[in-house]
Amino acid sequence: MTGARDPQRRQITPPRRGLLHVIDAAGYSIAGLRRLWAETAARLEVFGAVVVAVLFALRGAEPWHWLVAVMLFALVLAVEAINTALEELADHLSPEWSVMAKHVKDLGSAAVGLVLLATGTFVVAVLLGIV
Repeated sequence: MTGARDPQRRQITPPRRGLLHVIDAAGYSIAGLRRLWAETAARLEVFGAVVVAVLFALRGAEPWHWLVAVMLFALVLAVEAINTALEELADHLSPEWSVMAKHVKDLGSAAVGLVLLATGTFVVAVLLGIV
């Protein structure tokens, strides 16, 4: 079946301009956040951020500690979103197991792991009073 009823043959709508473009972009971002929330890793990272917030409050962390932690956790989620997008694309391009798909997924995972390592290092340094 082809035509307007076929979901695989959707027509591409040209982007709107001005404020409507910003509104559309915000909608795409919200849709992306909803998709990211479906990932167990993202939910665990948000849970980790909540735990860190409690520990920072108990420790009496300075305002700049909070600012850096918020930015690092936002970076973690951003890299997690990119990793999820890469995994979905790899699964689409290579539905069967392939070395290419494995490398894409491993590299995306490494990127998330490195940002988590940097975030964890900062959090531990704050909690130990090093910074």
